[in-house]
Amino acid sequence: MRQPFPPGFLWGCATSAYQIEGSPLADGAGVSNWHRFVRTPGRVLGGDTGDVACDHYRRMKDDVALMRALGLTAYRFSIAWNRVMPDGRGRVNAAGLGFYERLVDELLAAGITPMATLHHWDLPAALDDRGGWLNPDMPGWFADYAQVCFNALDDRVPLWATLNEPWVIADQGFVHGALAPGHKSAFEAAIVAHRLMQAHAAAVQAYRAIGRHRIGLVVNIEPKHVAADATDADRHAARLADAYMNRQYLDPALLGSYPDELREVFGEAWPDWPAAEVEALKTPVDFLGLNYYTRAVVRHDARAWPVPAAPQRQPGGIYTETGWELHPQSLADTLVWMHERYGGLPLYVTENGAAFYDPPTAIAGEVNDPLRVHYLRTHIAAVQDAIARGADVRGYCAWSLFDNLEWALGYAKRFGLVHVDFQTLQRTPKASARFYAEVIAAHGANL
Repeated sequence: MRQPFPPGFLWGCATSAYQIEGSPLADGAGVSNWHRFVRTPGRVLGGDTGDVACDHYRRMKDDVALMRALGLTAYRFSIAWNRVMPDGRGRVNAAGLGFYERLVDELLAAGITPMATLHHWDLPAALDDRGGWLNPDMPGWFADYAQVCFNALDDRVPLWATLNEPWVIADQGFVHGALAPGHKSAFEAAIVAHRLMQAHAAAVQAYRAIGRHRIGLVVNIEPKHVAADATDADRHAARLADAYMNRQYLDPALLGSYPDELREVFGEAWPDWPAAEVEALKTPVDFLGLNYYTRAVVRHDARAWPVPAAPQRQPGGIYTETGWELHPQSLADTLVWMHERYGGLPLYVTENGAAFYDPPTAIAGEVNDPLRVHYLRTHIAAVQDAIARGADVRGYCAWSLFDNLEWALGYAKRFGLVHVDFQTLQRTPKASARFYAEVIAAHGANL
C-alpha cells in the first residue's frame, strides 16, 4: 500500500496571469513587458498574443465553478503587477486590484484555498523602461507592490509566493533572449539574478511586518544526471549545470551563499558580490514551491553557453511535445533533496505537467489524453514516494488548469487538464481532468 497523503494535503491546479487572463489593458491596467514582447516580430510563435488568451478576466466566475466541479482544494494563480500598479510604483489601480479580490472571494466561497504568486514574469513596462531587474531600486519597488497586495488580500490568502522561477527570468530573459525582455548578456543575467533574490528577501521582510500566514519562494528544478559511461568532463559539466539552474537561487535565499561553481559559469561576468550583501539574502521562509517537469542527462559540450553541458535524449524514453523526458523518479528524488539540503521546510509541488498533442477542437465533447493521464498518475505516485522517504510535502498543483499561451511557443503547446478551443473559448475537461478529479475524491489513496 502506498504512503497516504497527510491530512489537509492540498490538491490544486496552477496558472499565471498573462497566460490566461486576456484583457491586458482593461480597467486601467498598465502595459506589461510581455504585452510589448509579443508584439515584437519573431518573438512568439505564430505572432500569438495574450490579448484574449483564455479570457479568464471576464470568465472568472465560471472558471472557479469549473474548479469546484473538479474538486480542487487549492488554486495557484499569479497577480499581474501592471494591473495593480499601472506604473509599477506609486498609484494603486483599485479596479485592477479588485479583480483579484473578487477571484479570492469566489475561491473561498467554493471551498478552494487561494495560493497567490506576486510575480510570474510579467513586469510593468514602466519599470522595464527604467532597466527592470537591472535597476538597483527594483527590490524596494517590488516590496512596495507586495505590501499593497498583502494589505488587500492577506486576510483571505493563506499562501504567498514571492517569485515564480527566477532562473527562467534571468536565463531566458537575459542570457538567451527567448523570453521578455529578450536580452542576451551573461553580465546582465548575473546582476538580474542577484536583484531577484534581493527582491524576494525584501518582500518576505515586508510580509513579516504585516502578514499573518505563510510566504515562500517557487523555483524550477531540473536534476542534472550523467550517463553510466560519463567522463570526468561530463560530471564536471553536470555539477556546473546543477549549480547554475538548481542552486543559484535556493542557496542564497536559504543558506546565505552562492554556489562556488557560479564563478566558473559566469567567468568575468560574475560580480563577486560582497559577503554581507549575499548573507542578507538569507531570509527565513515558511515553505518552498517546486516546479518540476523533467530531468536532464547531460554531457560536456564546449559549444553550450553559459554552461558547457548539453542534454542527451535517452533511448526508450517517453518525451513530451516540448522535448522533455517523462521521469517521475526525479520528482521524488528532488523533493527529498530539497528536504534534506534546506532544513526540512514544508514543500509544495507548485507546478507539474506535460504538453502532449491534443486536437484544436473537442470531438463529441471529449478530449482523450492518455499520455497526460499516465504522466499525472506516475508523478503523483512519486510525491507519495517522497513523503514515504520523509519529505514534508503538503500539496500538489498540476500545470495547468487550462490550455493557455505557452509564452514564446504561443498556443502551439497544450498543457491544460481543461481543453480550450481558442476560436470559441469553449472549455472541455479532458480525460486527465476526470482522472485528477477521481484522485482528489479518493485523496490519492488508491493510485
